[in-house]
Amino acid sequence: MAALQRDGVTLHVEEVPGNAPPLLLVHGWCCDLSFLAPQARHFARLGHRVVSVDLRGHGASDAPGQSYEHVFADDLAWICARLHIDKPIVVGHSMGGIVAYDLAKRHADVPRAIVMLDSAVALPDAVRAKVGPFLAALRGPHYRDTLSRFVEDSLFLPTDNAERRRAIIARMNATPQHVMVAAYEALATFDLAEGKTGPSVPCLYIQADEATPRSDLGRLLATAPQTMIGRVVGAGHFCQLEVPDQVNAMIERFIALLPAAGAPPRSSRPET
Repeated sequence: MAALQRDGVTLHVEEVPGNAPPLLLVHGWCCDLSFLAPQARHFARLGHRVVSVDLRGHGASDAPGQSYEHVFADDLAWICARLHIDKPIVVGHSMGGIVAYDLAKRHADVPRAIVMLDSAVALPDAVRAKVGPFLAALRGPHYRDTLSRFVEDSLFLPTDNAERRRAIIARMNATPQHVMVAAYEALATFDLAEGKTGPSVPCLYIQADEATPRSDLGRLLATAPQTMIGRVVGAGHFCQLEVPDQVNAMIERFIALLPAAGAPPRSSRPET
């Protein structure tokens, strides 16, 4: 466990040493590093060096009042340099997957590969139209009710564990209001096609078992055609907690298929 200081902001990091390729685990909006605990335990048992972070504004890290656009990715690049984490496989859930994608674009020399767990990297147009009203409600006095309704209505399947659902909503509602708003504003303005090119590293996208994907997969593949796509069975947005065995198995297979250091990433789609 470490408390790192970056420009006066404390960033909370937990690490398990290992000799296998390092993994950097990145949680989602209004969450903390415990939301990827099943992945941390699993890959540590396999001998990987596993580094889990509380993004600024979340968990045990400081929560400065500021714009949060791009700052999460910049923090991760700084942490990797500070802790000498060489070419990690960055695994991000929800917003954490967007942060991983942003890191791979803006700090291309940092990650070896990225994994996006049900992340709205390419926000569908129908969802984008709802962002303004949602942010307005988050800025109001009943922001916790707004978050609870959104999470309850949008992020779970009826078959998801009820006790876990209540614990997740309670944990997310502990996030300071200014962080909820600033982090969601950064999500809403993220553009995967900014700069016209996507990340060059291998990518894996794992979607929840939902009728409508959280990300426009066509746009994602058009920008990053090397992306492999997986889907869990019988779990909603928090699939990494609900069905960790399925998620971990897909990440394991993805790691096993990574090209050797220095080789170009392979496309997940067959050539025609």
